[in-house]
Amino acid sequence: MDFGTAIKTVFSKYVTFTGRARPAEFWYWVLFTMSASIALSIIDAVIIGGGNQLFSPLFSIAVFLPSLAVAVRRLHDTDHSGWFYLLIFIPIIGWIILIVFYATEGTRGDNRFGPNPIDEPGDSGPMHKSSIPPVNGDLDA
Repeated sequence: MDFGTAIKTVFSKYVTFTGRARPAEFWYWVLFTMSASIALSIIDAVIIGGGNQLFSPLFSIAVFLPSLAVAVRRLHDTDHSGWFYLLIFIPIIGWIILIVFYATEGTRGDNRFGPNPIDEPGDSGPMHKSSIPPVNGDLDA
């Protein structure tokens, strides 16, 4: 799954809290939202100035539900209930636990939340299989 596909997938599943989200989908979404928030904050500072913001808060409101949904689906991929997202309200320790869950490889095969999203047909993105050929041990060839 590439960057654009991941963003389209999250927006197409705007408030879908069922199923599983592959790691690439989640981490590309995090990259997108962080980058856009920083860029919009800079635009707000340049255009509006004076500490007032317009674009950044509007963007945050627009991506709140899809961010929550993809986080829950990512927890499902690691075979954890979406209710574990409430750990976000425990400062530092809860955040660390969630980061570990998000960084953990999803369960192989089906789990109680659905089929493995990496096993979907036609997926050959960078997070699925390596495009680097295997090394045969013969370095001179």
